[in-house]
Amino acid sequence: MSSRRDFFRQSAMGIGGMALGSLLNPVNAFGQGATDPLNGILSQPHFPAKAKRVIYLFMSGGPSQIESFDYKPELIKRVGQEIPESLQKTQRNSGMVSAQASFPLVGSPYQFKQYGKSGIWMSDQWPYLSEVADDLCMIKSMYTEAINHEPAVMFVQTGSQISGRPSIGSWINYGLGTDNENLPAFVVMISKGGGAQPLSANAWGAGFLPSQHQGVQFRSGNDPVLYLSNPHGVDHHTRREALDFIKDMNQGSFDVWGDPEIESKIAAYEMAFKMQTSVPEVTDMSNEPEYIFDMYGEDSRKPGTFAANCIQARKLAEADVKFIQLYHMGWDHHGNLPGAFPKMAKSVDQASAALIKDLKQRGLLEDTLVIWGGEFGRTSFSQGRLTANSFGRDHHPGCFTMWMAGGGVKPGLSYGSTDDFSYNVAENGVHVHDFQATLMHLLGIDHERLTFRYQGRKFRLTDVHGHVVHDILA
Repeated sequence: MSSRRDFFRQSAMGIGGMALGSLLNPVNAFGQGATDPLNGILSQPHFPAKAKRVIYLFMSGGPSQIESFDYKPELIKRVGQEIPESLQKTQRNSGMVSAQASFPLVGSPYQFKQYGKSGIWMSDQWPYLSEVADDLCMIKSMYTEAINHEPAVMFVQTGSQISGRPSIGSWINYGLGTDNENLPAFVVMISKGGGAQPLSANAWGAGFLPSQHQGVQFRSGNDPVLYLSNPHGVDHHTRREALDFIKDMNQGSFDVWGDPEIESKIAAYEMAFKMQTSVPEVTDMSNEPEYIFDMYGEDSRKPGTFAANCIQARKLAEADVKFIQLYHMGWDHHGNLPGAFPKMAKSVDQASAALIKDLKQRGLLEDTLVIWGGEFGRTSFSQGRLTANSFGRDHHPGCFTMWMAGGGVKPGLSYGSTDDFSYNVAENGVHVHDFQATLMHLLGIDHERLTFRYQGRKFRLTDVHGHVVHDILA
């Protein structure tokens, strides 16, 4: 029989060993071997996937659902009236309206119609998107927990309001790996000409996952990926010899320390070498026919615009890049919404619709999931003074609209609803974690089973929440 002193001595040694193991090798110490950069941690999806890849069009700043897709005639009838106090109390307001004494309701100044055989409602600000209404799965009952931009962007992109968690694309990369060994599995592009709303790289970061899974940003110009080109006097053969030497040194360090970040560095060097050939090829627009530029709009001829990035996203999808994220900033309309919103809608309308048409004509829409939406919605009352020609809308986490197309979702579906004021979800609410769980499900991943042990607990994209929205699945 062991004494109490023996028990504590032996336990302390065991705990100390675990602590040392986690310091030396925080992944392998807990039975999670370093991932194969090509295959991912899952040898195969948990179940058959309906989507092979994702193109996520993120409208940073929070586009107004009331001016876009959530038709509310009651707001038009009540323009200038105070929002009922009982209704206002159901949602938080941001600090930007804390000193506001009056909260007058304001409806959309734009005309709404039903489009397509499905009869999906849209405002007249979406003349091109309305042409593909029957391809869209419109989710009108999204809601979130964050009321300010940075936490809200982090929440929808990483599942947590706190920066530092892995992004959606990183989780997908970690789980499924890549289908093209010469290109990153996760590519990010930021549109030129958007607003000044800050956007943190944490939105596409790998967090505590091995760093090889973070998003790789493609830029417009001669160098789509920074520091990828060889310096003057260094040729391809010399670069290969240098990388082989560095790899041998890194491998020796890994054999001693077992740090998975060393393997990530090896994988990053190898990917960079491969991208020296593959990136110039996939970013070359010179072989695109004129009708493609006409389809996406005049802006598509300008490198770095949202329209040009949409063409680039299609080319990356053709090359089997798994997760493609486009960020378009400028949707934070606290004032002068009637003057600002049409410009923003025009900058994305034609290209968003063209992307769907283009994927469809190439047979790619069936297994490519296209997503469009921001981090939250906008209030039904005016922020600041309401005049005949101007008003603004504050942040609103209580309800907003996103849409999806292709990749296993039901086309021509309008899912969920809000109350007469577009203030609260009325039916079939879809929490951000529900959206994330559904996205992963479409890629063949059970969101509860793709986890990573970090700081003593298992983490996942959806934290401890999230349900797959089966009603929107085809």
